[in-house]
This record gives sequence, C-alpha cells and structure tokens, in this order.
Amino acid sequence: MSLKKHLRVLAKPYYWVNILLAISYLLAKKLIPICTRVFKHRGDEMCELDSRETEILFFLLIVIMIRSRKTGSVTMINYLSASFIYTKVANTILWAYNDFRFGLGFLLLCILVGMLLPEPSYRGPEHITYFRNHEIFEEELTRDKRINWLICFYTVWNPSCVNFAPVFAELSAEYSLENLRFGKIDIGRFPIVAQKYHISDSSFSRQLPTVILFQNGKEVERRPTVSANSKLQKFFFSTDNVRAAFGLNNLYKQSVENPIKQAKPINAAAAAAIKKAQ
Repeated sequence: MSLKKHLRVLAKPYYWVNILLAISYLLAKKLIPICTRVFKHRGDEMCELDSRETEILFFLLIVIMIRSRKTGSVTMINYLSASFIYTKVANTILWAYNDFRFGLGFLLLCILVGMLLPEPSYRGPEHITYFRNHEIFEEELTRDKRINWLICFYTVWNPSCVNFAPVFAELSAEYSLENLRFGKIDIGRFPIVAQKYHISDSSFSRQLPTVILFQNGKEVERRPTVSANSKLQKFFFSTDNVRAAFGLNNLYKQSVENPIKQAKPINAAAAAAIKKAQ
C-alpha cells in the first residue's frame, strides 16, 4: 500500500479517533494546560511520568510488538489495528492509576467509540463465493474438477483474518475466472471443516487464516504449512506473498489457455428432430 493510500485510510474517523485514544494519557501529561487542570492532585511532579507509569508504557510497547508479529501485521495500518485494543487497556490502567473515576470514564468512552465507530470493512470489488453450508462446500470442490479453487478458511473474530480480507478480495478481483475461483468458509461456524483440514480455530491458533489451493478436487498447496517435525511455518499474508506462494500468475495463464467449454445450445430444429426420433 502506497503512502497516499495509507493517509487516505488514516483519514477515516475510526483510525484518528482511536489514535487519539491511544495517546490520550501522554497528551494529557505533556500538554501543560491540560496537565495542570487534570492532575493537580499529584503535586509538583504532576506533569512527569513516574516509574510505574513508565513501566506500564514500556510493557505496552513490548506486547504490541509481539502480538503484531504473531498476527502477521506487515503494514502500518495493520500494526495500528492490532495495537488499538492493547493501547486502550493500558490507557485505562494509567487513568485509573491516577484516579479511579478517570479510568472508568475512559473505559466508557472506549465502549462508546467502539459502538459508534466500528472498524471500516473492505468495500472494493471482489469475486468470492461465501460458503454458508459445509456440505455445499464439499460438493462444490468436486462438482467440476476442471475448476481450481483457492479457499480461505477464516473466523470473523481473528485480527489476522480481518487484515487479510482486503488482500484476498483484491486478488479475487484480479485473477477470478470461470475455472479459477475464490471462496471463503468460516470455520468458526463449521468446526467440522476445520477438523477435516486440520486447522485449529482456537483463540491462540497461528493457523488463521489458512489458504488452500484445490485442483481436481484435491488439496495441492496451503499456507501456512507444517514442516516435517510438525512445526508451523510462519507466513505473512501480503498480496505479493500469496501471489508467489500459489503461483497465481501461472495458474491464471493456464486457466485462460484452457477455458471451460460450454455445451452449445440445441436449436429448435435439432430439438424437434431428437423428439421425433424418440
């Protein structure tokens, strides 16, 4: 994503309001007019961070870095989205550390913002089949073995799945053909599918999302993969990584060169001849 696109996304109210909430305590501490009014009960050092406040902020920084890497956040927007929940928790603790009423007020403000400003969802073009039934999903994979399916197994609550949604949508808009299709299935709703394809849907799972390429009705490639010693191989779900891992350019070329041939419609005269022969 270019800098211009980043700035366009950050201009949305969800992001700048949450950024203000994330730095609200530091702003209140460092802006003298606000600090002298809000923290006047702290005495002469009211506008300086004490050791406990510094520890909380340092711990917050470590948590954000670790969790962002685990969720595969590779862009500024992804880092911000993954960090908002932790910054809100830390700021609630900091405000409550100074005054319980401040902490309660900040918590209520976060709840209100969450209700009024949900995270923006991707609204661009996409060509994705959303499977609402696990039986239909299995039938569709084998119904026509000339069709290559790239399936994303996801859950609605997982941050990595949310971050990957626009990437998968953009790829579907770029590569979708009659014989190269993109699909998604929520394994949180259909755990039987997760079990069949050996994908953990727990809150600590590092397999979300999982993307599998099916050819001739069978799995031929997946990301993330599991090594020979049963260790999960980390995979960052960026557009270029997915394109390279599944060879989408070559797959698209092959699909264009070998289109699904539709049966020619029978004209009225031919239909009458067949009926007469019967």
